[in-house]
Amino acid sequence: MRREPKRYEDLEAAIDGVVESYGHGREIDNLESAALPNKRAVIEAFHCLEHVLFMGFYATRALNETNLRHGVAEHMYRAHSILVEQIERALTYDHWMGRTDRILPAGSGEEVVLKLFQAIPELRRKLNLDVVSAYDGDPAAHNIEEIVFSYPSITAVTAYRVAHELCQAGVPMIPRIITEHAHSKTGIDIHPSARIGESFFVDHGTGVVVGETSVIGDHVKLYQGVTLGALSVPHREGEVKKRHPTLEDRVTIYSGATILGGDTVIGEGSVVGGNVWLTKSVPPGSKIFGRPKNDSVAPPKK
Repeated sequence: MRREPKRYEDLEAAIDGVVESYGHGREIDNLESAALPNKRAVIEAFHCLEHVLFMGFYATRALNETNLRHGVAEHMYRAHSILVEQIERALTYDHWMGRTDRILPAGSGEEVVLKLFQAIPELRRKLNLDVVSAYDGDPAAHNIEEIVFSYPSITAVTAYRVAHELCQAGVPMIPRIITEHAHSKTGIDIHPSARIGESFFVDHGTGVVVGETSVIGDHVKLYQGVTLGALSVPHREGEVKKRHPTLEDRVTIYSGATILGGDTVIGEGSVVGGNVWLTKSVPPGSKIFGRPKNDSVAPPKK
């Protein structure tokens, strides 16, 4: 009998060691992968919805009133087929793991997906405002097409707005898969549970973090490196407290600023300068530069 080279014996031993490491009952030792949502499938469904949301920018053939419906339907049927299965997997797995006591009626995934699809006209209205806000807020933008094709803000906000609808419907895991996919592409980390108003723009974007319980009003602009974060609190399963700040309408936050805490409110029309660290609320119309000491907060004009 031919003896295998020693390198294969060593490889087999290494494989045995990895297999044995799955027998310790640790949190990452879960082997129920067949029951979990499929990440690649979820991302494929999201890309189908990107086509639907911006059909004229993603289509590979000329579109007109005659063939538009066919093109939209092609992508929506594909997204529907994928999402119904993946959402039902996520809901069933969550129930099986004891994370929810909801009894799941038949067709839960179908109901959620249809509700998402019915929201698409409203999502398109909001995304149009986001695109226009990017164009109006960036002198370097040459045209709307450039923004849709290349601005990381639009990629991240599109993912957020789709994922937020699923979050509102109580779908576990899948919303975070969608926003983290956009995070990996853009460097913009928006939690799908955050509440973001209309005409939202993230300029440049790299390193922006918008936490789970953040509330952002209309016409808000963030620059790169901004963190809307939480003060350090222990994690408690199933508990969602207001840990992240609130930005009222027409607030601008410049690069590198960090704003922390669920009780922190940045008043309407305020401007927060670069690299500012804030853990307390400021009134509407404030101008905050440097470190937020008494002399760095300019009171609103009367």
